[in-house]
Amino acid sequence: MAKYLVIVESPAKVKTIKKFLGSNYEVVASNGHVRDLPKSTLGIDVEHDYEPKYITIRGKGDVLSSIRKELKKAEKIYLATDPDREGEAISWHLYETLKMADKKVYRITFNEITKNAVKNSLKEAREIDMNLVDAQQTRRMLDRMVGYRISPVLWAKVKRGLSAGRVQSVALRIICDREEEIEAFIPNEYWSLNAQFAVKGEKKPLQASFYGDETGKLELNTKNEVDEVIRNLSGAKYNIEEIKTSSRTKKAPLPFTTSTLQQEASKVLGFSTQKTMRLAQQLYEGIEIKGQGTTGIITYLRTDSTRVSEEARANAAKFIANEYGEAYVAKTEDAKKDEKRIQDAHEAIRPTDVSRVPESLKDSLSRDLLRLYQLIWKRFMASQMTSTVFETLSVHIAANGYRFRVSGSKVVFDGYRCIYSLEDDEKSDMNTLLGKISKETELSLESFEPLQHFTQPPAHYTEAALVRALEELGIGRPSTYAPTITTIMARRYVVKENKNLYVSELGQVVNNMMKEAFPTIVDVNFTAYMEALLDKVEEGSVQWKTVVSNFYPDLDEAVKLAEEGLDKVKIADEVSDEVCELCGRQMVIKYGPHGKFLACPGFPECRNTKTFLEKTGVSCPKCGKDIVIRKTKKGRMYYGCIDAPTCDFMVWQRPVDKKCPKCGNVMFKKGNSYACADADCGEKTPVE
Repeated sequence: MAKYLVIVESPAKVKTIKKFLGSNYEVVASNGHVRDLPKSTLGIDVEHDYEPKYITIRGKGDVLSSIRKELKKAEKIYLATDPDREGEAISWHLYETLKMADKKVYRITFNEITKNAVKNSLKEAREIDMNLVDAQQTRRMLDRMVGYRISPVLWAKVKRGLSAGRVQSVALRIICDREEEIEAFIPNEYWSLNAQFAVKGEKKPLQASFYGDETGKLELNTKNEVDEVIRNLSGAKYNIEEIKTSSRTKKAPLPFTTSTLQQEASKVLGFSTQKTMRLAQQLYEGIEIKGQGTTGIITYLRTDSTRVSEEARANAAKFIANEYGEAYVAKTEDAKKDEKRIQDAHEAIRPTDVSRVPESLKDSLSRDLLRLYQLIWKRFMASQMTSTVFETLSVHIAANGYRFRVSGSKVVFDGYRCIYSLEDDEKSDMNTLLGKISKETELSLESFEPLQHFTQPPAHYTEAALVRALEELGIGRPSTYAPTITTIMARRYVVKENKNLYVSELGQVVNNMMKEAFPTIVDVNFTAYMEALLDKVEEGSVQWKTVVSNFYPDLDEAVKLAEEGLDKVKIADEVSDEVCELCGRQMVIKYGPHGKFLACPGFPECRNTKTFLEKTGVSCPKCGKDIVIRKTKKGRMYYGCIDAPTCDFMVWQRPVDKKCPKCGNVMFKKGNSYACADADCGEKTPVE
């Protein structure tokens, strides 16, 4: 009979941890939070010292009943929820709900679900950290206050179903501000001037770029300025003024934090922040590996720390030395220089066992899980390797007081790049001709190439760029980035097209209303200040009720003023090209819990609705009707005929408006080619 009870959050962890601990331990899962503020009311007694009113979450009765039975049998209880504020709060809620005051209760945490980590956590059992709990409670209450007080204002002034959030509203403002920057941007003209030189004794010409004059760099802003330089160089003699050789290094990247993982997975793998976190959660909780059972293969995924344990560092060094050589092992630890407090003192995201190379898991992981694990594994290994060393060569060419420059670099020691490369890593561009040039080399001008350019507006935010901005501004925490972005997209404040985030009309209306009525709530600096206060609550230097009691009265006053002073705004529904077959009106696009649908604008006289099917603009090769976007029961997207099931045409890749020259079928874009949707045909044509 089990003497000890371990309570975790996720059922996925139960089997793995039970395997590590043996027959004396029973392991059960709470399935996340067991109690919360009620959905129907604010749930905070603002009249009596801001006491929260917690209730058991609907559907958790059976879970709690099951845990109670195990509690009666256990001599000791270990609360093993996640190692962060949220996990600490779940442990406290379990303690309170299940009335464990008369039991021997201990809090344990582990950063990875491995045998050593779990067993060591039992040796370091402690009490529940109420500072962590209070920090989570404070965040939850602040978010509830903003959501439950401001959202009804948006319902009354715009339409029902909208929401405001303490972090989501700031994220929306950041995107709106960028859109305004782009719209207000005025491009400025500037020019570059390249020169082609014949090198005596060489067949290939040398191209150099205009740099400036004897005083330094000179900007060319107009064609007249370029023409003046060319005139002044008429008949000039060109000579090599200086040749500089140097060596420089590029440090290995730091291992992943939650933010950098989301950014890199978006850029390299095309994953949304939500998808990245969902897959990382699976890798952390445990994957069924052939011959090993369920095993957690990465460390905890919600962290803003780049710290790495000495054991993990030593294991990585040993692996690198064996596989790549001692020269590739980093000699010193590169710690992230950051003045702000690192939440929870976690480690960076890394593989739990560096010898578990991605190739060994091909049969155990799905394609996307394997790609994400490979990214994490390579990034961590690279972080433990030496810098990349470059050799650079720069040639300065002088003529009539002007200067041209040509330079190149090459990798002389690849270091971390033997295993991992970043998107912005420079490539070797050393022209072999550069190595042959000396100060005595004779040059003669062949031609000038003046080029006109215009400055570009700021780029639209992508999910990766928005996560980076939120982190840099100190808004939100690792656990909030993905749900924040998901929420503003689900509310249709923001739409995503080709990775870019664009503000919708609805988003602009909501943002303008928030700026007018609740300027403090959407102020970036104020939100960052609130995050800093939450950190102080966690440290124990600020009382949580002080934060809440200082926040609510100002919010309450702003809500009352908004209810009286804000004008109503009407958002017109988007009109579709579908005609209502019952009354002949043009149907409009509405949004429900499961996404878009078509509805008759004659409601309530006409209640006709239809499934909304987004057209691709491509005709079905079988019947000529529209190809539309559909989803399987499991949510996977595919493209099929609008006349399904009468017409059974479907493809997994998005088709393009181009016919296969061989068989007449539709084609889709694959890399730099158009490929026929019919695999038996196999026709490919290059993208023009």
